[in-house]
Amino acid sequence: MDWLSIVPPLVAIVVVFWKKEVILALVLAVLCAEGLLLLQQPGESVLLTPITAIERVIDTASSPGNTRVLIFSVLVGALLAFIRDSGGVTATVNWLVSKGVARGKKQVGGLTMFTGVAVFIESNLSVLTSGIFARGLFDKFGMSRARLAYIIDSTSAPVCILILLNGWGAFVLSLLDSYELESTSAAILWGSVPLNFYALFTLAIVLYTIITDKVHGPMAEEDKRSRKTDTVIKTEPATRARYMLLPLITMVVSMVGFMLWTGGGNLAEGSGSKSVLYATALATALAYLLLITHKRFTHKEAVEIGFKGMGELLPLVTIVLLSLTLGSSLKILGTGVFVAGVVGEFLPLVLIVPMLFLAGAVMSFTTGTSWGTFAILIPIGVPLIQSLGLPPSLVVAAILGGGIFGDHCSPISDTTAVSSLAAGCDVLTHVKTQFPYALVAGGATLIAYLVASIVMIG
Repeated sequence: MDWLSIVPPLVAIVVVFWKKEVILALVLAVLCAEGLLLLQQPGESVLLTPITAIERVIDTASSPGNTRVLIFSVLVGALLAFIRDSGGVTATVNWLVSKGVARGKKQVGGLTMFTGVAVFIESNLSVLTSGIFARGLFDKFGMSRARLAYIIDSTSAPVCILILLNGWGAFVLSLLDSYELESTSAAILWGSVPLNFYALFTLAIVLYTIITDKVHGPMAEEDKRSRKTDTVIKTEPATRARYMLLPLITMVVSMVGFMLWTGGGNLAEGSGSKSVLYATALATALAYLLLITHKRFTHKEAVEIGFKGMGELLPLVTIVLLSLTLGSSLKILGTGVFVAGVVGEFLPLVLIVPMLFLAGAVMSFTTGTSWGTFAILIPIGVPLIQSLGLPPSLVVAAILGGGIFGDHCSPISDTTAVSSLAAGCDVLTHVKTQFPYALVAGGATLIAYLVASIVMIG
């Protein structure tokens, strides 16, 4: 029944592109996964599928880490509403333009990418900060929200996996530490940075779109559609830039502090889910206090604005919850393990590394998780290093790059949903416009790993 484990993610992907309905696709995929799990249990009836699916949602939501992600996603709605309705976004845009920091599309794109790179501590915080910061600028210069979602999404995860002074690096180190290798885990991990071709190619393509101000395929069509729209989004009259900048600065700085605090003084060991929630809550509280103390709104008006903002994001929060639920079901079903096994045991040495990347890309795309991909493929890849004498950093880099592929372009990835949320872009539009760029980077990566394997393995 192993091959059936890939049916639920396939159902989700097919329905997404067929019906253009992400929530429906995720619900059907969860039901499919739970039905298959019931078939594996003697004496259980598939008629119980809806019940077990509901319980799976409850189990997923009851996980502390998942609950923090959901609360964080709801709070983002209030934060966005506060800084938007305060007039802080318009004031910040006007200030940046008057100072010459954002003179045109290239400067706006570069500033957005720089913000995402600077906030390398946590991927969700990276997309959130840069997305909120750049929304007004993209609207002013007639660039689509789909382009914004692409830039922040294709910057955050690749940067997090290249800089590694964060929870991503700590997680991969913990996986490598359980094996005895000639080099230290840290040396292998840092050695993977220049060999992580997918992350490097992805960032290079983002830079290309910014420097040349050229987009292609569905992204170009979305940009044209955006320019034809008279009003992209309702903006409030400019007031004070501090209504936007102070909450954002507070969120970023406090995130570092909370990472250090939850990590006992070690940034890399801090809890990303706790820190991003605490930082977002603090920023939201500050945004509220600024509006009240400066008499921009009354308490009642501010509360109404906050809840209205939360309500605007409920569809995306639902997508995040269902994505996490599907990931939990697929883990029990063994989808990731099956996909990894497709790599096979009898490949020529020079094809092992490219196939590990390909397996990681397929796995992360069909399950929507990068960390889950790392957790499954590293235990497969490291024994190959030990038994076949493969270059450790090359193998690890291929696995990490494969995990990143699906993390930032799969329609069932929670990171995709958060990026769409931060940019104010429809999830399906984001997936459709970003996917061609991911495929180009993925194809180039496959070729690069084949060449590197020929050179390094022979």
